[in-house]
Amino acid sequence: MTKRKRYSAEFKAKVALEAIREELTTAELAKKYDIHPTMITGWKRTAIENMASAFDGKSAAEPAISDQEVEKLHAKIGQLVVERDFLSAASSLILGTGGKKG
Repeated sequence: MTKRKRYSAEFKAKVALEAIREELTTAELAKKYDIHPTMITGWKRTAIENMASAFDGKSAAEPAISDQEVEKLHAKIGQLVVERDFLSAASSLILGTGGKKG
């Protein structure tokens, strides 16, 4: 039993874009990339159907952060500031140079 080959989204987009440009026929692209022409046709159709979503103004790359997560991160920042200040003061006492090594 053979495993199906998985193609990355980048590869699919590259092939679909070449198909949309129509510089080569679907058969030529299939031979070039060693894939079935039906796959190229499907990828091309999917790319065209989803192209409008690139211009809808919504950023898919920007994840939504909850208020609870923001509060948690602010608390962590506060904790790190306190630790930094403590270590800075402790190093100045140990080194006697205001925390700077000569």
